[in-house]
Amino acid sequence: MTKEECFYLGKIVSKFSFKGEVLIKLDTDEPEMYTEMESVFVEYNENLVPFFIERSNLHKSTLLRVKFEDIETEDDAEDIIGCELYLPLTMLPELEEDQFYFHEIIGFTVMDANHGNIGEVMSVNDSTAQALFEIKKDDKEILIPMNDEFIEKVDKKNKIIYLNTPEGLVDLYLG
Repeated sequence: MTKEECFYLGKIVSKFSFKGEVLIKLDTDEPEMYTEMESVFVEYNENLVPFFIERSNLHKSTLLRVKFEDIETEDDAEDIIGCELYLPLTMLPELEEDQFYFHEIIGFTVMDANHGNIGEVMSVNDSTAQALFEIKKDDKEILIPMNDEFIEKVDKKNKIIYLNTPEGLVDLYLG
C-alpha cells in the first residue's frame, strides 16, 4: 500500500496510559465514523505499516483513544508518538455530487465565469485559514480560496470545476 492509495486520517499525539494506549488527533469533521476500525496504516520509518486495533473510543469528542495490538508499554507507545495514520482511499465515505475530497480534484480543469479556462488544479493548500485551490496556468500559479460562493459546480465526470471569482482576483495572477 502506498501513500497515493491512501488518505491521511490523523496523527498520534500522545500516550494515554501506562498500558500502551495512545491518543490520535483525527483530521475529520466526523470522528465517530472511525471508532470501529480494525486496523490503520501507521507511517513508521517512511513506510506504511499496518497496525491492528484492539479497542478504540472517542476521548473528549475530538481525539480517538486507541489500544493497538503489540503496543503494550509506555515505551512502545512513545515510539509511535508523532506518527501519521492513513487508510485506503476505498474507505472514504461517498460524498454528495457537489462535494469532493481534495485528492479527487487534482488535475481538474478550472473554468472561471469571467476568464474561461484558468488552468489545472495542481494541489489544495489547506495549511491556511481558508483552503486554496493551487492552479497552474502556463508558467503562472493562481491561488483561489475554496469559498462556496466562488464554486458554481464541480463536474466530477468531466473533471471540471466551474468558478465565478470576484472581479480582479484572477487578474492579480495573470495580469
